[in-house]
This record gives sequence, C-alpha cells and structure tokens, in this order.
Amino acid sequence: MVGESGGRRRGQVYVVLAALAWSTAGVLQRELSVGTATQMAGRALFGAAALLIAAVVLARVSGRRPFVAIGWAELAVAVCTAVASGAFIVALNNTTVANVLLMQALAPLAAATIAWAALGAQISRRTALAMLVAVLGVGIIVGGPKGESGVGVALSVLMTLAFAAGLVIMQHRREVSMAPAFCLSQVLVLLAAAPLSHPRTVGLHDLALMILLGFGQIGLGLAFLTMGARLLPAAEVALISLLEVVLGPLWVWLALSERPSRTTLIGGAVVVSAVLMQVSAERTTEPGAPLRIRPGSSADGALEEQ
Repeated sequence: MVGESGGRRRGQVYVVLAALAWSTAGVLQRELSVGTATQMAGRALFGAAALLIAAVVLARVSGRRPFVAIGWAELAVAVCTAVASGAFIVALNNTTVANVLLMQALAPLAAATIAWAALGAQISRRTALAMLVAVLGVGIIVGGPKGESGVGVALSVLMTLAFAAGLVIMQHRREVSMAPAFCLSQVLVLLAAAPLSHPRTVGLHDLALMILLGFGQIGLGLAFLTMGARLLPAAEVALISLLEVVLGPLWVWLALSERPSRTTLIGGAVVVSAVLMQVSAERTTEPGAPLRIRPGSSADGALEEQ
C-alpha cells in the first residue's frame, strides 16, 4: 500500500513537472520571428535530440536497449503525439487561442471516455468532479468559445483526441517506456514540417529559442510525461496537465510584464483547485480504505477511491 501510494505521488510530481515545461511555450514562442513551419521543424529537431538522450538514459537505468523491437503501442503513441503536437501549432494559426484551450480542457474527459470504452476503466466521483471544475476554470480564463469554426476547430478536436488516445495507450502498456516513441514522434513532426520550413531565415536569437523549446519545453515535458503516465490513470494525467494553461500566462507576466486579466486569475485559481482536489484524494480517504482497481475493470484500469 505504501509503495502504491508513493508511486502515485511520484507520478503526480512528474506530470506537474511536464506541465511546467510545456507552459514555457508561450513566452518562448512569442519571441520567435520565423514562420510556423520553421518553428515546428526547429523545435522538433532539438526535441528529438533531447528525447533520444532521455531514451538512452532511461534504457540504461532499466537495463533495456532503446529502440529495439518497437511494437504497435509505441508506434501508436508516436503517431498520436506527433498529430497532437502538430495540430496544436497549426490550430493556433487557424482559430482563437480560446477555442484551442477549451478543447485542451476536454482532454481529461476524452481520456476517461476512451479508457472506459477500450479498457473498461472506471472513474471515481472525485475525479469526475475535478474534471468538470477544471473545464469551468479554463472556460473562465478564455471567456468561452469565440464562434470560430472550420479547420482550426477541427484541428483542436483532433489535437485533444490524439493526446487523450496516446495517454490511454500509455496507461494500457505502462510496463513499456515510451521515451523512444516520443523521440519518434518528433522525428515525424520534423519530416512533415521540414519541407515547408525556411532554415535560412533562422538567426542566432531564433536558434537559441528553438533549442530551448526543443530541449526544455518539448524534451523535458515529454520525458517527465513518459515517467508520470506509467504511474497514473490517463484521465488524471490529462487533468494535471491543465496546469500548463495556468502557468503559461504567469511566465508571460513575469518575463514580458503582461499582466493577466482578473478572469485569468480567477479561472487559474479554479483550475488549480481542481488539480488539488484530485491529487489530494488519498489524504482525504477514510483511514484503512485502500485505493484499488474496481472489479471488472482491466488490470491497468484507473485507481478508485473506496
């Protein structure tokens, strides 16, 4: 029981660190002066390099050889991550930030639904409530959908579904390290974006920013995700990941002196409260009532409060 509780706490810390890394995207990308395809290609290039290092390090710790006998699960996660990463950037250029963030806020619900349908995983009332509170908080931050339709909204939906599906596969195959899969995902993004990029437009300032985005924002973020997602249900991973939405404006405020609006602060507090509601579940559970898998769910199902 102590080991299970400790593992869950470690998983939560890893996902919080992943959200922390991802949240730096806004403040870094705001300073880039190159086009979207060049941004994607540069970030993916250095992200792949960072994740290659992470895959080798994690393989040495586990005693396994990286990139050997990659199966369907790793390939599926690579494709899902590449689709989610690419769709996110392109969606931001075709619809409002509000619509993209609102769809991102639905990722926990999408992950829970896919896990239920595919794995028979159950979800506790606390987690369901936390997800609803988180969606409300993001809605307050962005002010609701802006009436946009078409390609941007479709890509936002695709981004959410791909991210959620990837998390569920990782939950189902939690015994497998997905670091090689994440590395492959960035190679796929690079192959898609490189033909449309313009490397000659990249100056030293932009190069430094893309290195930070690749190694820090994408590399560290996905490295922490591969460690955290093996210890938590997919819905909980997606829920904690929403801290990215709260932390992003904070870094812009601190670095660029752009003070967030009152609604952003209120919505951020609501999202944080939802995450705290979820991660503090064990502390508020009745003494002696263990966390266990609900009978009838898969062996990799979500942990239930009993």
